[in-house]
Amino acid sequence: MKIERIELREIKLPLVTPFETSFGRTYEREIVLVKVYGAGEHGWGECTVGENPFYNHEWANGAWTLIRDFVAPMVLGKSFDQPEDVPALTNKIRGNKMARAAVECAVWDLAARQQGKPLWQLLGGVQEEINCGVSLGLEDTDAAMLKKVEKEVAAGYQRIKIKIKPGRDYEMIKTLRKEYPTITMSVDANSAYSLNDVALLKKMDEFKLLMIEQPLAYDDILDHAELQPQLQTAICLDESILSEADARKALALKACRIINVKLGRVSGHTEARKVQAYCHARHIPVWCGGMLEAGIGRAHNIHMSTLPGFTLPGDVSASKRYWTEDIITPEVTVSPQGKIARPAGVGLGYEVNEKRIEALTVRTETITA
Repeated sequence: MKIERIELREIKLPLVTPFETSFGRTYEREIVLVKVYGAGEHGWGECTVGENPFYNHEWANGAWTLIRDFVAPMVLGKSFDQPEDVPALTNKIRGNKMARAAVECAVWDLAARQQGKPLWQLLGGVQEEINCGVSLGLEDTDAAMLKKVEKEVAAGYQRIKIKIKPGRDYEMIKTLRKEYPTITMSVDANSAYSLNDVALLKKMDEFKLLMIEQPLAYDDILDHAELQPQLQTAICLDESILSEADARKALALKACRIINVKLGRVSGHTEARKVQAYCHARHIPVWCGGMLEAGIGRAHNIHMSTLPGFTLPGDVSASKRYWTEDIITPEVTVSPQGKIARPAGVGLGYEVNEKRIEALTVRTETITA
């Protein structure tokens, strides 16, 4: 394989409704898209960074610069055999995994298209359908949260995840659990707590949650290892797991019982498959986390979620929950049973709506070898 040119596009895509986490409230996504070209074909990737460096150190403007000035020159014009070889071309770059993943994922799509295969097949996916959960941002009142949960339960989602932060945690979940005592529910703290909050986190056990996601610091494993034995509820690590090596360390220390796999966070499909395989061999469940992706990133998540071991419902949900119009056709839909069928077409299996992308584009740049 050889990449001949890389096209960057930044689009601005308003959310249907604001999405609030412990980091703040998001109204519009600034999304960097990557299109790679080679041997008469092309492939698409989406950079899953946020608008600000709050989830991790990356953000949209920084990712644009890093891809243009570093990742693209390291990949363009180089000959390699398979998409798994791309990380080795960019491994001099420390961190910046989401920027690197955007290009790597685009190369995976390109390779699948060149071989006339759906991406899931190239990745080694086996599941014909993926199980879907939904992630709900915070609202100012419990009543508003109840309305959101009611809507998504009626839509058939198999797991409801609630964002929490100090002051919007125990009492809110107590209210939701009273109204919905049997649904599969989890909470996501996005690193909003510390070991000083052990008493509060232990109280969450009474709600029989599927998991508490990333309660402590984003770069921590050790404190989570101290917290997990004190809880009946499983801890799921997200921000702390950047690689297979991190998963190995976290599981060795018994810092968690579940791992969230995000393509961007682990630098793309190549490393995601390593994390998945390591956990699957040890019967540790994994699931696909979300970063408010548009259709290209959402499609990549669907293909990844067909791999063995992705047994828990992930954050991959319907396009219409986030966008009045997505950037792919058909848009992602979820069945009344809370499932998404794996795409049948080559590559991503969705048609990228380039007319829609063009209308949303605020800047573009092409890099050649």
